[in-house]
Amino acid sequence: MLSLAAVLAAWWLLPVQAWVQPFAEWIGGLGAWGALIYGAAYAAALVVLLPATPFTLGAGLIYGFWGFPLALLSATFGASLAFLVSRYLLRGRVARMIAGRPRLRAIDHAVGKEGWRVVALLRLSPLMPFSLQNYACGASSIGFWPFVAATGAGIVPGCLINVYLGTAGRAASGGIGPVRWALVGLGLSATVAVTLLVGRRARAVLARKGVDGV
Repeated sequence: MLSLAAVLAAWWLLPVQAWVQPFAEWIGGLGAWGALIYGAAYAAALVVLLPATPFTLGAGLIYGFWGFPLALLSATFGASLAFLVSRYLLRGRVARMIAGRPRLRAIDHAVGKEGWRVVALLRLSPLMPFSLQNYACGASSIGFWPFVAATGAGIVPGCLINVYLGTAGRAASGGIGPVRWALVGLGLSATVAVTLLVGRRARAVLARKGVDGV
């Protein structure tokens, strides 16, 4: 709910609409090419360790609820690229970074021991930044395809809620009526509640595996 409040406050108190609307209209008007540009930018951002949230919010703002599958595929693809960069280009450097941080070592040990299960739990309850998780997993012993599957499944709740937030911003710019706002708010509240519940459960399971407070 804090994220929703921040988005709405920024939309009304700052000239966010004036900043974002022209770009949203431009890329949305490109059709399939716009979606490809968005996906490529999202993937590149994850490889260079930029936060994923602005891109996911942008998907909702530009494409509405159709932004959900686009953001999900783009995030999974970008995470996979970062994983491969870590494994085949930077594995030694990432491994040394992990070795110097006890909490990262705990994650590395848990991923090495239980593989995709821990990756999925980390995605459901991000105890470390999403982009950094990709590099940490690339330096572990988990296989590529289990990582991809666990990532794609684990990011669904967070991706959904951020696209929903972006869609709320899009709705605000359209001047929708009170009934539509009530439906948007109800759906968002339900999504937040489920996401928090799932995240709390994931954190509890991770804590039992020795991974907490990262």
